Amino acid sequence: MKIKNIYVEKQVENHTNTLKILNKIKFENLITCNHYSEIFNSNNQNFRVQKNHPSIILAKKINNFIFEAPKNFSIGFENNFYFSHMLNCVYDCKYCYLQGMLNSANYLIFVNYEDFFYSIKKKIKENVKSTCFFSGYDCDSLALENITNFLDSFISKFQYLKKGFLEIRSKSININILKKFQPSPNIIPAFSLNPESIIREYEDKTPSLKARLDAIKNLQELGWNIGLRFDPLIWNNKKRNYEDFFSFVFNFLNVQKLHSVTLGSFRMPSKYLKKIAKIRPDNYLIQKENTKRLLEIKTEDLNKEAKKFCESQILKYLPKQKLFLN
Repeated sequence: MKIKNIYVEKQVENHTNTLKILNKIKFENLITCNHYSEIFNSNNQNFRVQKNHPSIILAKKINNFIFEAPKNFSIGFENNFYFSHMLNCVYDCKYCYLQGMLNSANYLIFVNYEDFFYSIKKKIKENVKSTCFFSGYDCDSLALENITNFLDSFISKFQYLKKGFLEIRSKSININILKKFQPSPNIIPAFSLNPESIIREYEDKTPSLKARLDAIKNLQELGWNIGLRFDPLIWNNKKRNYEDFFSFVFNFLNVQKLHSVTLGSFRMPSKYLKKIAKIRPDNYLIQKENTKRLLEIKTEDLNKEAKKFCESQILKYLPKQKLFLN
């Protein structure tokens, strides 16, 4: 990977992870800064332009390492939290909320992984029951692993946390890091899936459906229990397409080695939707959803119908206790 500019906060110049990351990247300019917000939070930026040639920012996260997950965001655990060691993603999905939430498309990597782990251990001790932590909420957990080394350092520690579970969510087929470790029951690699027609139209720069399924099958054969995430569901009113899609997925994979399956609708705060509609006039999906909001067109019934149909299809292949509606 070649990057033109890498920005490094002064306070992490000599951090072990900073040095490891710098050794893995070809770059032209190394620029020090006092705080990542000088670059990342500036208003005078164009997300779409930056997306074509993003810089990397190496920084230290000071507080708020983990957050409580939304109420319905669960794969069977009562206690659910998410965290982001990185902001932004190498992919360019048209429905991604990050382009509405963030001013910058640069990759912001918080190198103090040890503080994330400490906060997670502390949260586990506070709860009697098992606790699940979701990684990949504001980035893709696997896509840049060859550079970040995040999972390389995290899995080896996390697998010994008896009451802690880690979901690693991704669209990437970069699974080499998972091959390095023995499968662990409390580590759940989870892959977002959509029909190939949806991937081609809305999930720019991502691997194909077949490539993702090949990666999943490879991990299953190694002993990993995998999560499937049909989320967001981009409904195109073509029931036959989704019948064929679910049939293909569940007949290709080993259902016995699936930890959980989630099904979730397209959802985005109106504030983000309006911002994306402004900067991406060519984004048909966003323009359509934004128009619905502006005209106050209620889509709850359509979403419920689509989810109900997809749920019925999934349950042809999967026990109900493994399906979660988000």
